[in-house]
Amino acid sequence: MDINGPRYTSYPTADRFHGRFGEADYLQALADCAAQPAPLSLYVHIPFCENICYYCGCNKIITRDHGRSGRYVDYLVREMRMVAGRLGARRAVVQSHWGGGTPTFLDAAEMRRVMDAMRAHFDLLPDGEHSIEIDPRRVGDAQMALLAGLGFNRISLGVQDFDAEVQQAIHRVQSQAETRAVVDAARRLGFRSVSMDLIYGLPHQTPARFAATVEQVLAMRPDRLSVYSYAHLPHVFKPQRRIDERALPAPAEKLDILVGTIAQLSAAGYVYIGMDHFALPGDALAAAQREGRLQRNFQGYSTHAGHDQLGFGVSSIGAVAGRYVQNARTLDDYYGALDRGALPVMRGLATSGEDRLRREVIGALMCNGVLDVAALEAREGIDFAAHFAVELAELATLAADGLVRIEPARIEVTPLGRLLVRRVAMVFDSYLRADAGRAAQAAAPARDADAGTPAHTPAHTPAEAPLRYSRVV
Repeated sequence: MDINGPRYTSYPTADRFHGRFGEADYLQALADCAAQPAPLSLYVHIPFCENICYYCGCNKIITRDHGRSGRYVDYLVREMRMVAGRLGARRAVVQSHWGGGTPTFLDAAEMRRVMDAMRAHFDLLPDGEHSIEIDPRRVGDAQMALLAGLGFNRISLGVQDFDAEVQQAIHRVQSQAETRAVVDAARRLGFRSVSMDLIYGLPHQTPARFAATVEQVLAMRPDRLSVYSYAHLPHVFKPQRRIDERALPAPAEKLDILVGTIAQLSAAGYVYIGMDHFALPGDALAAAQREGRLQRNFQGYSTHAGHDQLGFGVSSIGAVAGRYVQNARTLDDYYGALDRGALPVMRGLATSGEDRLRREVIGALMCNGVLDVAALEAREGIDFAAHFAVELAELATLAADGLVRIEPARIEVTPLGRLLVRRVAMVFDSYLRADAGRAAQAAAPARDADAGTPAHTPAHTPAEAPLRYSRVV
């Protein structure tokens, strides 16, 4: 089980996107979206950070030159105007999220410009979820008041770990006091939800040390918690080369940290939503799970994942009318496309009927822990056992390991399986299965060496493979 695997914030996953999908495909997706005027979700990517965190695998630009963000905002506003112009009437937005990078790298005037552009082109519903990622080291009371005034009602705080040795090892020193100050300000200002991010598997972490961090977090009582598994991929993310691999916890110890954290948070009254998400019983995520409405999108578990999502900014990803689309990864490419009057599409994917079927299966297992096979057969007009014969054979192995229970009319993820639910989901990923088949064929002796048969290659490059991936354990 100790392998890298997709987080399934989309299916197919982002490493399957390809460059043959271009601006014309996105424009057609926007036209199809315009024909179905349902509420939207928006994602805005702000790539700038003042300091580098060694563990980070996000698309970011490390700089202390705040002058760079002014130009970026100019282009961000231009992109919003171009996309909105393709949608016709001003569309309602039920969910928006600013991520990064560090979105609060922008100064007050720049943040107002971005929000003004969003409101000019879209109707941000006041009862929707409007969130922003915050670095507590860079935000004070004045900035928090600004965010509240702009209409944000949810914040997400990066914490990772409060242990001093761990913080030094990952180059992110952040005190409990400055974190609590932001949380207290959010409460005073009426933010509906405070979420915190932790990472386990970092250097020098042990079950006892991480439990101490969790205790400090619990004292602040965040509404939601994300406890992510660290994926050490120094060959892909250069900053990770500064992390001492010898200080990383062993896989068994890492699993102990996860199991201990689940027990600790459960004892404190949090609901284990799944994989790496926890929420208080009164939170919208917990309610969605109880009612069978929980879904996943590029921000993880969500109550609004069924809506088309528009992505703005460098490297952002959208999901529009059955297509995935990703923007250019570099500022030069992003600016260059917009200067030409083109949308900055780098790659994407048009999903097939089979993709959508498998996305439904994976989503049901990861979000609700149960797949109603009989209902799926009736809805999709398939014979599940025949359609997924290979998958059911592999799933039987996981059932023997206690991860799932298989019945004729349903598949249920066990409590143990919830810890490794991505491993269960991977069974239904036809792209991973195709990769494995190609790898096996390439490793086998050539049947006709004289024919010069070309070796099969994976559908993605090594640089793309880790996108949206982390350790299953």
